[in-house]
Parts: sequence; C-alpha cells; structure tokens
Amino acid sequence: MSDWNRTGPVVVEVDGTAENLRVVDYASAEALRVGAELVLVAPYSAHGSFTPSSPAEVADAALRSAVAHFRHRDGYATELVAVAEEGSRLRVLAHAARSARMLVVARSRSRGPQRLVHTQTNLRLAARAGCPMIVVPLSWKPSLLDRKVAVGIDGTALSAEALEFAFGTAAGREGDLIVVHAGLPAERPFADEDPECSWISRADYLLSETLAPWTSRFPDVKITRFLSSRPPSAALVHESADVGLVVVGAHSGPLAIDPVARRSVAAMTCPVAIVPHHLTDAEYAVDRRTESLLQR
Repeated sequence: MSDWNRTGPVVVEVDGTAENLRVVDYASAEALRVGAELVLVAPYSAHGSFTPSSPAEVADAALRSAVAHFRHRDGYATELVAVAEEGSRLRVLAHAARSARMLVVARSRSRGPQRLVHTQTNLRLAARAGCPMIVVPLSWKPSLLDRKVAVGIDGTALSAEALEFAFGTAAGREGDLIVVHAGLPAERPFADEDPECSWISRADYLLSETLAPWTSRFPDVKITRFLSSRPPSAALVHESADVGLVVVGAHSGPLAIDPVARRSVAAMTCPVAIVPHHLTDAEYAVDRRTESLLQR
C-alpha cells in the first residue's frame, strides 16, 4: 500500500479560451475542497503563429482573464498563483506539477484518431508530472453526479495508486465509489468449468483481496462492485455516463504505453483522473530493458 503525501497545490492549464474557464472552475473547486493553493499555468512558444501581440503577451492576457473569472466566482477564499512560462506544453506543465497534488487539463476538442493522439500526449504528460492528472471535458458543469467516483482495477500493481486516489477522492466528496473489473481472462478454463462462472468467482476474490486494505482505511465510503465481460475500456466508458469522475491507472516509466487508458480516456463523457503508477526498482529495470530492445 502506498501513502503519498498530497499536500501540494492544484495546478491547472490555462489557454485563453472561454471553454477553458470551465476547466479552471473544476480545478478551483478541487482546490477549495482540499484547502490547497491554486496555480494557473499558461505555456507559450516564443515562435508561435503570427499575431499582433507577442506569445508572452497572449499568455499573460489569458492568465489575467482566468484570474478575473476566478476572483469573480470564488472571491479570495483560495490562494492563487498565475504563471506564464515559455516552452513546450509537456515541459512547462510537468515542471509546474512536480510537487502538485494534482494537475488539471482540458480534454482535446479533436475527434477520432486525432483525439487518440492527444490522449497519448496527456498520458506522457501524466507520466512526467508524476501526480494524478485530471482531464476535464470542455462541456463540464457541476452536478450531483460529482459525488460518485468510478475506478478501474486489473489486479496488478498498476491499480494501487489509482485505488488510493479514488478512495481518497470519494471520501473527500462524501460520495460513493464504483470499482470496475472487466474483461474475460485469456486463459482457457478446465473442461468441466463454466468459463463465465469461473471468471466471476475469481474476479470477486481478486476484488475482495485488493479492496480489503482500503475499506478498512476508508470505512465511510460506500462501495459498489461492477464486474463486466466487456473490454476494460468499454466498461469504463459505460460507467462514465453515471459518475462525476473515472480514475484509471497508467505507467510512469519512459514508455508510458497504456492502450486501455488511452482508449478509455479518449471516449469518456466525464472528467478522468490518470494516476501514474510509481515503478519499483525491479519494475523500472524491466521497463528499461524493454525500451532498449525496442530501440535496437
């Protein structure tokens, strides 16, 4: 069981669009809920497209607009910092989030394959930032569903940090937690076994073993178990219609390749928290060997 020290600020990306203010609203609500500082970050490129104003001036204007919106909506109950920094989005946001409790970004406006590409970029960002990163749809609005959290687990170490974040978030929102375990196993059952019943019994045992430490630590969180034979990404997308947040685990190593996370995040209808798994020394060694083999 991990025990992360989540005492840093809530960091949110600012891009100057009207839709992005909803993402700022989401981040400010999280900061207020946990009593954290809110940091607005506007990355910009010194070699951006031609405009009457310089890229730095555009970034500063975006921050001023976001600060004014935040103060008008939430007053001075939350400490606020605004930062414009030159550099790639990946580098600037990862640097800003290095000690954050969470990073909040907007979901891509793109569709189809382009959204998958943008989602993969966000997975790389989450891996580099090292903290939970919440991807918020530009259509997000507060609702009663925000009290419900869903988390996908697969029985591996990849789920450990995701479970911790999901339980902590559900407890902080005084809400319910839906634990999703999906996908029939690849191995063939014995001849006299009913494959579906056998899978259900094994999956139920796995959930009981995995959840036991967390249910004792968060006894007030109401848990619903959801077992599905659908592919994991399809099961998570299905649950996203009825919850305020879906939590998925992702790799934090140099490869950061997570097909399930990529497909599910791209198709979600609610905010999604990408929680990177912190590699052990043994896992890191395996990851480096895999990267070396792929580069040959």
